[in-house]
Amino acid sequence: MPTVILTGLPVPGSPLADGLRSLGFDVRSVAGQGPTENTANTDEIAAVLAGVPADQRVAVVDSEFVGHVHALRLALTDPRFDACAVPGALAVQPAARAALDKAAALAPGGAGPYADRLAAAVEAAGTTVQRPELGTLVATVPATTAERDEAVAAVAAVDDEAVRLRTAVKSRDGFFTTFFISPYSRYIARWCARRGLTPNQVTTASLITALIAAGCAATGDRWGYVAAGVLLLVSFVLDCTDGQLARYSLQYSTLGAWLDATFDRAKEYSFYAGLALGAARNGDDVWALALGSMILMTCRHIVDFAFNEANHDATANTSPTAALSGRLDSVGWTVWLRRMIILPIGERWAMIAVLTAFTTPRIVFYALLVGCAFGALYTTAGRVLRSLTRKATRTDRAAQALADLADSAVLAWTGGPRPGKRPSRAALWLAAAGAVIVIGEALRSDFGSPWVIAAAIGYAGFSAAAVSAPLKGALDWLVPPVFRVAEYVTVLVLAAKADVPGALPAAFGLVAAVAYHHYDTVYRIRGGSSAPPHWLVRTTGGHEGRVLLTVVLAAVLARDAFPVALTALAVFVALVVLVESIRFWVSSGAPAVHDEGEPA
Repeated sequence: MPTVILTGLPVPGSPLADGLRSLGFDVRSVAGQGPTENTANTDEIAAVLAGVPADQRVAVVDSEFVGHVHALRLALTDPRFDACAVPGALAVQPAARAALDKAAALAPGGAGPYADRLAAAVEAAGTTVQRPELGTLVATVPATTAERDEAVAAVAAVDDEAVRLRTAVKSRDGFFTTFFISPYSRYIARWCARRGLTPNQVTTASLITALIAAGCAATGDRWGYVAAGVLLLVSFVLDCTDGQLARYSLQYSTLGAWLDATFDRAKEYSFYAGLALGAARNGDDVWALALGSMILMTCRHIVDFAFNEANHDATANTSPTAALSGRLDSVGWTVWLRRMIILPIGERWAMIAVLTAFTTPRIVFYALLVGCAFGALYTTAGRVLRSLTRKATRTDRAAQALADLADSAVLAWTGGPRPGKRPSRAALWLAAAGAVIVIGEALRSDFGSPWVIAAAIGYAGFSAAAVSAPLKGALDWLVPPVFRVAEYVTVLVLAAKADVPGALPAAFGLVAAVAYHHYDTVYRIRGGSSAPPHWLVRTTGGHEGRVLLTVVLAAVLARDAFPVALTALAVFVALVVLVESIRFWVSSGAPAVHDEGEPA
């Protein structure tokens, strides 16, 4: 059980101790004459700290603290931070325990509450102390009776639970989610919290619901399509609820990060497969459309991440285009319009659900391809303009992230570009040339043509040249997405040209397995951790190795054997990647990734 140490003389009638116990803390008191006298019994505090096991969370709170319980919850129970503080309260996790013990032993002097002085000393020693934004919540240590009365009145004036519910919802989300889901899903999150349900359980329920929806769509019957549409929306409500439950109850975890990072894509792409299976039962082969939709969505997400990762810590990171975007944000209706037209996950799933219930899978995929292609072109064009007009210097960390995202076997074997090598202005053009060569030859030649092997070898050479220098050019963030397009589209073209039963479903499985590997890389980097280990990239061949292997299989195998080979390759990639991914995300060193920014 975590421990909280109350410092200073107890305040008669204060609800502080009961509030801390409601948060799950064992409360221990250390008497003193109060913060204004600067006479807290530091020797006794150090002794109590020594008695708390080093593997437990420990907090120090001033006895005269006045504030909302949720303010204390934010400071004392958030598992994402090693140290966290609000005025009058400090909490540390085991990773920061040594810094706290050292600060307590030094008995930091000065004015103000003892907990605040401890927090300053811990931060001065090099440990980052997170200070949550409180908004209208109150957290203070009043120095006089009048100030205390004023603080108590301020606490009474703000509904603690209403603030907690409101902040459980993302501050920036899509139109459909904001106005059609979050107004009631937050109450579902609270209902779950009061019954002891965890975000991981809700996430799993969302996945199961989506898989049942995919199964209903696979029936090919109208009742199945209607049920699939309804269940997909229920799955999305649960998908919103799990994040809101995590924020409401501060139940963040590394396992939850992995589930949240991967299940959204698994749900959506499983539904695509269900639609394709349902259409096939009615004699309509839409596997190429399903695979094309998955390719488009995955490449779009890679574009989003690569751009943001390349520029978020760049110096002199301004441009006229970004300034125009900022001015448009001041006009309310343009914000919602720009969020809607890119078809974020809420709008996209709502469209899929409605069209599934009332039309056919072919129409669903046509709408997806048109809508998502427009959104991708809109966002990518804006980002290209920003990149060309801003005078930004890309950091080494950003260049390394782009290199990791490239999924290059050459980099995995060589260890990356030589340190100090000048960036190349031709990186994007080399990558694009390689992609055009291999996709163009796959489209031009007959299935099994040796010329496609030659094109794949050329693609490997061009892609190696593209990543031979640090990716610090203005448009080098487009290099990883170009590699994704080259690999995925080549597999799609070869499977379509094979023109045998099972080829396109097998290609769908292969691209899904590889896409999972690329999403896993994205979320590792986003969490501030390392990319997948080089042995994993070498084992799975890198993008260029998989392209070369696929075209060789198409050339040497009979058409009927090609789907079997693709299926075997998909199973191999999926097993290797999943085993390593699960090992990483359940390990103690995995970051707790929770996306609070742009909707997917």
